[in-house]
Amino acid sequence: MSYETLLYLHLASAFLFVGGSLAAAVLRVAALGRAEAREIAVLLRAVRPAVPLVGAGLLGTVGFGFGLASELDVDYGATWLSATFALLAWMVVVGALAGRQDRRTRELAERLAREGGSVEALRRRLRDPLNLALNVSLLLATAAVVALMVWKPA
Repeated sequence: MSYETLLYLHLASAFLFVGGSLAAAVLRVAALGRAEAREIAVLLRAVRPAVPLVGAGLLGTVGFGFGLASELDVDYGATWLSATFALLAWMVVVGALAGRQDRRTRELAERLAREGGSVEALRRRLRDPLNLALNVSLLLATAAVVALMVWKPA
């Protein structure tokens, strides 16, 4: 594959990854401001299509990034690349943990929307400090990876 093709696919994958991540974050934040279980369920359900986009974007970004690094003879041990790999590992692990909790929260919202009942437990789950911190760390890690890719510090 040519350098231009690899670069295009790497950037397209990165946009898919970042765009899907931002879409999921915006929908989750929007759910925080809703009072009814039905509205919360709709917003959290809308996150589901973003998840495969994030995964495909991540895989494409890494795969085509390796191709670019090989094409450009980049040292895989470079500090900026090692930091990127560490952040990506963090995002995979934390994304799985936070995603599991977010799925349970969505399922609770869907159940409450169908059956009725108090939304207080749902609101507590949405505002869980640990889960919020994990989700914020994912956004910060995403921004850091983008910064590392753009500026490639020594």
